[in-house]
Amino acid sequence: MTAYTQPDIKIALTFDFDSYTNWIGSVGASSPSMISRGEFGPVGVRRILALLAEYQAPATFFIPGATAITYPRAVLAIREAAHEIGHHGWIHENPVNLSLDEERGILERGIEALQKVAQVRPVGYRSPSWDNSPNTVNLLLEYGFEYESSLMGNDFEPYWCRVGDKWSKTEPYEFGEPTSLIEMPVAWHLDDWPYFEYIPGREGQGLRPPSVVLEIWKGDFDYLYQQVGHGVLIITMHPQAIGRGHRMLMLKEFLEYIVAHPGVRFTSCIDYAREWRVGKKPELPIDAG
Repeated sequence: MTAYTQPDIKIALTFDFDSYTNWIGSVGASSPSMISRGEFGPVGVRRILALLAEYQAPATFFIPGATAITYPRAVLAIREAAHEIGHHGWIHENPVNLSLDEERGILERGIEALQKVAQVRPVGYRSPSWDNSPNTVNLLLEYGFEYESSLMGNDFEPYWCRVGDKWSKTEPYEFGEPTSLIEMPVAWHLDDWPYFEYIPGREGQGLRPPSVVLEIWKGDFDYLYQQVGHGVLIITMHPQAIGRGHRMLMLKEFLEYIVAHPGVRFTSCIDYAREWRVGKKPELPIDAG
């Protein structure tokens, strides 16, 4: 250990329950075969909920509004198991492609769907495709969100979201104003989708053996545990991807590895964000000029 004599590590297992929405909203699929992959989503959810119960692990499920309307029983099962439910758009639209009014409408529609199906008013948000527009942070603040989880400016430590960043090819980067919205950072190497989900025409993505993913996820955990000693490891998964049999075995092996280490606990994103917020105020990153 370098910074802490006793480890204090939290693991945030997060699941983007996209079902068919990412195929329609992000990929733009028109093939019934491709869209049918999303039907495996609730199958994966049932398997994931059973595994989480085995380890008494709280988790966070980010759910598009259209998924909630289509699969209410799966969403209710998530709520009844006391896992956090977060906002994930309506049909997995990329906010970068939306006007302010369109993004606002989708935010409202997703909130309404989760309230209708699960009686939950989400306070956490994850952008579909991990893309935020220049309007996203202000909208999330306006609608009372406490954190979002789409950016990649840190790995084991949350930070404050900003508005008004400026950049160009000719001038130095200019940091904007920090806000009270907390960023729970993500990373592509801690996401199951690029490793597992095959999309025709996208070379180099999908169908990797779970052993590769296990090695990478364990490596990041080992660095956090051995070299940092304090923080949160946020893993992103998709029920239609991680829920396949051989991948569930990998996930179980990863959880077994984690729980064998003293000082490690599971957390939801909102619980960690609220814990982290205590005694802090919005400020720029320590490395900002």
